[in-house]
Amino acid sequence: MTTPSFRVYVDESGDEGFVFKPDGAGSSRWLVLSAVVTRREEDHVVVGLMDKVRTLLGRPRRQQLHFVKLGHAQRTAYARTIGQARIRTVSVLIHKPSIRDPETFQAQKHQLYRYACRLLLERVSWLCRDHHIRDRGDGTADIIFSNRGQMSYDDLRAYLQRLKEMSAAGEVNIEWSVINPKAVSAVQHTQRAGLQVADAVASSVYAAVNPNQFGDTEDRYLRAIVSVCYRYQGRLLGYGLKFWPDDLTSLQKENPQLAWLTEGLR
Repeated sequence: MTTPSFRVYVDESGDEGFVFKPDGAGSSRWLVLSAVVTRREEDHVVVGLMDKVRTLLGRPRRQQLHFVKLGHAQRTAYARTIGQARIRTVSVLIHKPSIRDPETFQAQKHQLYRYACRLLLERVSWLCRDHHIRDRGDGTADIIFSNRGQMSYDDLRAYLQRLKEMSAAGEVNIEWSVINPKAVSAVQHTQRAGLQVADAVASSVYAAVNPNQFGDTEDRYLRAIVSVCYRYQGRLLGYGLKFWPDDLTSLQKENPQLAWLTEGLR
């Protein structure tokens, strides 16, 4: 029996709605999906990371942490600890108001989330393909999602299988030697340390781009974790941070709060 080489934890921040009110209320402007990637034999790294964070924050051992429920100073310390860990992260940032045909993603429940998964797993698969060490597993990845109560993961696995079948026509860029649709699972956030880390990463990225009720964003958490974001040949944008439906330059024209990203995270 072969053994996967990698373990990937996935969580999100934001929602899939398209009700945008002028005062900033309603649906979130952004949907962020983030992955935390470790080598399978080094999965203890995320357990140790969470133990370190709890000690740092003075929390009981094994207490479950939700990033958004922490104060700013605690979040900053948490994010800084992630930025020092032996992991890699990948995040997809979808700016929903820029989607030209939103009805495409409203016709079927969770369609936008599934498309975000496609973009995320493309990049995760490239990262794992390029960093597989011979004789350390079979090169594949276990994909573990934080369980979303109303979502069918059988549907997600079927969606990935359809993408795999489409790949013969060159329409999909997932490296299928890494991603096996049958190896996708979902568990409760509280059951895996890696999912709590993925929650913190997704929330950190989301805070950097999605304005609060006063029109402000908070980029310090993302700056703290950017050292562990996936890069390909030194490039972060398009890899560890993937913006969609437009590239960052186009999005910056309508979203001035993103201006710092061009130089700040290269």
